[in-house]
Amino acid sequence: MVSEFIGGAKSTLDFAQYDFNLGDATKTIVAEAIESAHRRGVRMRFTYNVDHPAPMPVPPPSEPDVELIASLPVEGKAIAGIPDLMHHKYVVRDGVDVWTGSMNWTDDSWSRQENVIVVVPGDPRIAKAYELDFEQLWATADVMKSGFVDPRDVNGLRAWFTPGHGEDLSARISKLIRRARRRVRICSPVITTGPVLGTLAQVIADRTVDVAGCVDATQIREVVQQWSVNRNIYWKLPLLEHVMAGPFTGKNSTPYGAGTVHDFMHAKICVCDDTTFVGSFNLSRSGEKNAENVLEIADAGIADTLAAFVDEVRAKYGPVELEPPKR
Repeated sequence: MVSEFIGGAKSTLDFAQYDFNLGDATKTIVAEAIESAHRRGVRMRFTYNVDHPAPMPVPPPSEPDVELIASLPVEGKAIAGIPDLMHHKYVVRDGVDVWTGSMNWTDDSWSRQENVIVVVPGDPRIAKAYELDFEQLWATADVMKSGFVDPRDVNGLRAWFTPGHGEDLSARISKLIRRARRRVRICSPVITTGPVLGTLAQVIADRTVDVAGCVDATQIREVVQQWSVNRNIYWKLPLLEHVMAGPFTGKNSTPYGAGTVHDFMHAKICVCDDTTFVGSFNLSRSGEKNAENVLEIADAGIADTLAAFVDEVRAKYGPVELEPPKR
């Protein structure tokens, strides 16, 4: 699918990739598609996140294969995630097509994780929003100076970018959760942004809507331990415990470490009745500050499909078992 999307390019490809790390077989397939696009005269730009030594939230930032990127016929630009990550996973093709979602271009993402891919074909207005965000990153190489693209409705689609609209996005998702009357379905590795966490706790307590979802249990437990020693955000811990004790399940993924597999529950979806939010954005405070993108989609059929996917994922795992926080 990646090769096919690249193979359809006629003039331009702009890649914004948090992680790009492939094994020999997949590297050959993707590299050949990019080389072929170059031979057709396609201009390609490639932004990617780079690691730095400062302490980071769990899990630590990934390290893309910079040697592979340098070997490809693309204009490359490293974006240092200081203090926050260049966390996008999107491609804009020919100024009219967009590939986005939660999936990094890595073998583990393709084979070990739950992810969602969204392709928006033939919509220059949505593609323009992504191009504006890309140009901000390309011109400044600064996460904090990106995401300042107004989220305008285009035939039931609205593109959101952070950090420019990070808090606005959390508020929008929180508002639609609160207004939902039929269902709320969520997949997110963690849920830590205050507006969403508080609203979820309230609607679960009120039993006003059918709420269910799945998280990455390993990362949730790491959040609990982090919050237990940070008194500035300790107030959110009872809300998180209340939400996790409700209709959420969790994947016990492999803790992040040198040389470990990356088998996280990695999908990022929120369905509120017939509206879906899907993209690279974890429902987290860090997500508000990272460079992220989300599509808000007002479509009942897509909402049904993704709600069913959330239910399929959550059925694979058990309740989220939280250890007592360390004092």
